[in-house]
Amino acid sequence: MSNGSEIKWTTEPEEKDYLAVESYLALVYDDQQVKNIVAALRNQQMTKFKAKDIFRASGLSLLGVSNYHVDKDRKKVKDGKQLSPIILVRDQKNGKVVIADGYHRMCAVYTFSEDEWIPCKIV
Repeated sequence: MSNGSEIKWTTEPEEKDYLAVESYLALVYDDQQVKNIVAALRNQQMTKFKAKDIFRASGLSLLGVSNYHVDKDRKKVKDGKQLSPIILVRDQKNGKVVIADGYHRMCAVYTFSEDEWIPCKIV
């Protein structure tokens, strides 16, 4: 780990993370699809991918450390606090991965090391 900061993770996403997934996905999918996706995510085993690969698959831009939420998550890492794993959804129609929850955490972690293994759930 560069910058001398070890990134610590919780073993599972928090309940508030699933609520955030529901809120975000409701913008993209109908109610029944959202319910099905969240139920599948809750039952999915944890896995991990490198930060750089998740960003490439998502097609999103990297937020800088000047972003309030990214800075807040960087401080958590520096203070030795755990981050919640991120939650991903495969958008096969568009050939992308949707970061349904954890975009700011991803950006924060990337500033330490693009090769960091990120624990996540994905469906």
